[in-house]
Amino acid sequence: MGITDALRTINVRATPQSAPASAGQVVNSAGGFVFTVDDRTRLRRFLTLGTEAGSYYVTERELTKQNARFLIALAQRDPRLVVDEAVAISLAGRAPKQNPTLFALAVVAGVADEDGRAYALSRLAEVARTGTHLALFVTYVQQFRGWGRGLRRAVGQWYSEKTPDAVAYQTLKYRSREGWTPRDLLRKSHPVAHDEAQARLFDYITHGVPEGGVVPEGLPALVAAYEEAKTASVPRLVELIAQQPLSWEMLPTEALASREVWEALIEQRMPVMALMRQLSRLTRLGVLDGACGAEVARRLSDRDTLVKARVHPISVLVALRTYASGRGARGSGTWEPIGRIVDALDAGFYAAFQAVEPTGKRTLLALDVSGSMVMPIGGTPLTCRDASAALALVTAATEPDHEILGFTAKGKDSFTVSGGARSYGSAIARLPITPRQRLDDVIKVVDHLPFAGTDCALPMLWATEQKTPVDTFVVYTDNETWAGDIHPRQALRQYREVMGIPAKLVVVGMTATQFTIADPDDAGMLDVAGFDASVPTVIADFSSAEVPSA
Repeated sequence: MGITDALRTINVRATPQSAPASAGQVVNSAGGFVFTVDDRTRLRRFLTLGTEAGSYYVTERELTKQNARFLIALAQRDPRLVVDEAVAISLAGRAPKQNPTLFALAVVAGVADEDGRAYALSRLAEVARTGTHLALFVTYVQQFRGWGRGLRRAVGQWYSEKTPDAVAYQTLKYRSREGWTPRDLLRKSHPVAHDEAQARLFDYITHGVPEGGVVPEGLPALVAAYEEAKTASVPRLVELIAQQPLSWEMLPTEALASREVWEALIEQRMPVMALMRQLSRLTRLGVLDGACGAEVARRLSDRDTLVKARVHPISVLVALRTYASGRGARGSGTWEPIGRIVDALDAGFYAAFQAVEPTGKRTLLALDVSGSMVMPIGGTPLTCRDASAALALVTAATEPDHEILGFTAKGKDSFTVSGGARSYGSAIARLPITPRQRLDDVIKVVDHLPFAGTDCALPMLWATEQKTPVDTFVVYTDNETWAGDIHPRQALRQYREVMGIPAKLVVVGMTATQFTIADPDDAGMLDVAGFDASVPTVIADFSSAEVPSA
């Protein structure tokens, strides 16, 4: 019987992921050892990804608690970092939802020191740009503080620093949000009117039209149009819409069953986000037939229109998936999708990203399709798998020299893809998806892949075995890796040695946790947040940049 040499069990070049490979690693939620991201990266993950639906291993409630504890501590330690990141992400339209940015601002306004609270409130209007945003911020901030003088002043200035026309629009469009009406907020904040026009408008918001129904003079013309619209005929509504910026929310419910009313709204430049939300209704009413449908399709795919409206690419993707399915959520009706609208949404997804210059680098796009990636992400009907596939296609559309792989982990449940090059127990394979396919079809392909555990080292191991030259590995994952016999950073180091290529690794985190497979001490590795609309640009910039030698 041979003698086992216990010393041969010590190997710093290939350590199972269930054991630490270096000092500073922590256990992730799946039991594997990984690194933690820095405060800025974790903050960006929360601001762009949120915590709705939680993750595969952590419930929504617990993930929210974890991020809240982190945010509170960071707000007390570095309030300006939190505020500046929230404002930057919000203004650039880098997050699909405003909830996390408004929450972060509310945390600072509630728990930071006096200077930090004042700084957060001074930038409220930059993040809370609509009546809905303001009501949500007020709801959040009251979870941390009461209505002190600073909060009253900030909310009051939100109204008093806008023109009467702008306040009238926000008030009439968002008449009740999060349990707050504009009347409630005005009475709480007591804004100081700068002139008679503001004073008249504030009085109208607080008290409404005087008895008798006559709209007082001196109010914005939109107010008179809104009051008349309550009882107007359809032909008169069409006239009012042509004269004043009435939104669909300002119209009586029965008017929304009229094709003529919706055509008038579209003709008057109905906001593109509202268009996306109303596509099913517009289709059922026949509004999207003919010239009106052509104009809607043009606007849905126009880069300038989407960027100006701060439309997030994921919002377009959600609209695409919902509209192309032909059925609404929770039994809200069916419709026959119109091909040119589906095509426009597909083009709009790519157009909503910043323009990216190709780097010419050899890029391997690796999608984690393991079991933990089937969780919904960011409060949308999309899974982490769906979103990562769509994000990967943006880079694929830019970089001609790319490869797209899907990976899970070795085992009996590992997947195979017809025609794909496979190894490691069929746990990794080329995916038959390209930017030339429509995104709804790509998502169907990814959704139907079988899955197993998570081994984020596989893309580097596969490239080493296949002798595939790669300049940049881009791994889309929740970082819950645990199943491999070697850590991802060790696999990358071996790839560099074998191939003689100083390959880089970009980790696109698809959940708002603190975990990452990227070694913070390796300048050739980078963490980015998955839902951030700037991701393709960041990947391209990092791929092109010179990295100092280790």
